[in-house]
Amino acid sequence: MNRQLRGESDYEQLPDDVPVSAYVADVQQGKGISAFFLFVIQVKMKGGGRYFIFRRYRQFHSLQMKLKGKFDPENNKSFNICVLPELPGKVYLGNKQEIAEKRIPELNMYMKKLLSLPAWILLDEDLRIFFYQTPEDSVQIPKSLRRLRPPTRKVQTKTTKGVTSTKAEAPRAEALYNFTGESDLELTFKAGDIIYLLKKVNEDWLEGIHRGCSGIFPKSFVRIIEDLSQGFPTASEEGSTTVHRLRCVYHDVHCSEIRDIYLGSGISLQPEYSFLLSLMRTEFANEAIALNYRDPEGDLVRIMDNMDVELMALEAEEKPRVTKPDFVPWQLHVTREEDLSVYNTQP
Repeated sequence: MNRQLRGESDYEQLPDDVPVSAYVADVQQGKGISAFFLFVIQVKMKGGGRYFIFRRYRQFHSLQMKLKGKFDPENNKSFNICVLPELPGKVYLGNKQEIAEKRIPELNMYMKKLLSLPAWILLDEDLRIFFYQTPEDSVQIPKSLRRLRPPTRKVQTKTTKGVTSTKAEAPRAEALYNFTGESDLELTFKAGDIIYLLKKVNEDWLEGIHRGCSGIFPKSFVRIIEDLSQGFPTASEEGSTTVHRLRCVYHDVHCSEIRDIYLGSGISLQPEYSFLLSLMRTEFANEAIALNYRDPEGDLVRIMDNMDVELMALEAEEKPRVTKPDFVPWQLHVTREEDLSVYNTQP
């Protein structure tokens, strides 16, 4: 098989269970008599599957020595030779956790270069065994996956917009393992709990609601019962290249005006506050304006930052203000910055 893999067709001929990318998601302490640390590595296979493996540095070193014995030009004069990437060297003194943390960028670069070598090396038995998910790997539970966590942001902890917990068809998942959030941004739950889904943050993290609190959590810790409906925008959909328009209501002193504004191609369904403010200032040729949205009670709420934009989008998921296919589901209200009379100040 090695000799059959040649030229541009090499990659296509590889089986689907061959690892093609890997990176360190976290470092956690192993259990044993002496202290040691494991690198939690997420591996992606050619067929698209992903899983976690747990490896010590000495296992990296053992793999490197085996590969050098087979393919390094200095040790092997056979036909199958290749220049291997450099593995970060051993460190004998210092705090073991700090050493492990400092090795992460180097190990990520090592694995990237290793899995970019000619296709026939990816079929090597020792390399495939190293990246193979063993039964021991499959039962270990990653603790935090810090480097897979998306950019943190503040989430609402009192709203349950977009989720109906009494409906069987609501997007939801069952927790497979206990997960303890490291901050208010992350959800905490126990194995067996039902989590109602709000959004797909990225390939590895979801946002959901449990016991009245919302937050993000690793997708690998749950089993999806009912996936997010296509009617709910996910992070990937928000970054799509669909052309979106925005229904905007401008409230002037004596009248109101409705404008349908072209947002452009590839604009998120939940754009940044600064982008919306700049767009409206240009559209209405006025720097002294304020952005607002209508809450479920019909009152105008002033938008001050990205968190307010997120809340507006979450409320629109339950009852879209605009239902036209090429429009974002929410409606923006523009008022004069100094005009506070548009707000309901009654208790």
